[in-house]
Amino acid sequence: MQTKDVLAALAAIAQETRLAIFRLLVQVGPGGMAASRIAEQLDIAPSSLSFHLKELSHARLISSRNEGRFIIYSADVDVMNGLIGYLTENCCGGVPCGPTGCGPDTKST
Repeated sequence: MQTKDVLAALAAIAQETRLAIFRLLVQVGPGGMAASRIAEQLDIAPSSLSFHLKELSHARLISSRNEGRFIIYSADVDVMNGLIGYLTENCCGGVPCGPTGCGPDTKST
């Protein structure tokens, strides 16, 4: 992942409503959710929702597809994993991380 892409993704989710939208879409999984259901679930006005969805799409954190007369949005797990990978790429000086932290001293016994 390029630094500019990482910055765009972090900037997109550094806002309360967009973070809530992204987290909701991660929770619902690859099937995604219609924009109207997102608005209903998070109590967001449709005009505001459109703006936030555009920002998340621009950052490539979500994708959309048409299903009949609905637009279905879903989190882009590959981009999310790329972002996490970029942020943890050099974690712990190259020592593999375990569930409780970095390095051999933090592994549970």
